[in-house]
Amino acid sequence: MLSLDERKRRALTIQSWLQNQYPDPKPPLDHSNAYTFLVAVALSAQTTDARVNLVTPSLFAEASTPKAMERLGAARILHHIKTCGLAPTKAKNLEKMAKILNERYSGQVPDTFEALESLPGVGHKTASVVMSQIFNVPAFPVDTHVFRLAKRWKLASGKSVEETETRLKQVFPEEEWSRTSLRIIFYGREFCSARGCDGRTCPLCVELNGRKEPRASSRLPKKKTQPRKRPSPSN
Repeated sequence: MLSLDERKRRALTIQSWLQNQYPDPKPPLDHSNAYTFLVAVALSAQTTDARVNLVTPSLFAEASTPKAMERLGAARILHHIKTCGLAPTKAKNLEKMAKILNERYSGQVPDTFEALESLPGVGHKTASVVMSQIFNVPAFPVDTHVFRLAKRWKLASGKSVEETETRLKQVFPEEEWSRTSLRIIFYGREFCSARGCDGRTCPLCVELNGRKEPRASSRLPKKKTQPRKRPSPSN
């Protein structure tokens, strides 16, 4: 494991690249309020963002509030989300979640990690996304891309998600945690995939490893404001 100072230097390089590539990253899940965002993030576990955005319009047309979702019931929820991964479990969780929100939180999305993580189908990663995007609370969501690249870029050992989150928070500015997480996810999908880069191929890996030029096929395109919609973090 590199020293903290060494990891901070690498983080500065990474941050500079990612800010240039994704200056204003936004969550790629369609939503209209805090509750529909929570539902969309919960649905994105083991499901692509594109798939979630295909199924949620019809679901939210019938139920965009916890009261409406509880009335809808698991069977009808499943009808809308059946093409998502783990759909039967997610349908049951959404009904249970709606019931709890109605009974304990007056139909509102709670604004603490503890309360969010107590909801069916909501883990720490999902809670982190909601807390940072909806309530502007500093958080560093760690999905599979963030976990993989943190290890590849020698910012964390890869022993656990918890260790990775802690070490990333040490080397990136708190006010950039959420945006940095999104940027790493987008970069991982587009340029530094598990199979498409061996840690020595994509432009950022080349930079971090001290080589002068990446292969022509791996060079970054011109700056863009938003990435293509690809699979989303698991719960």
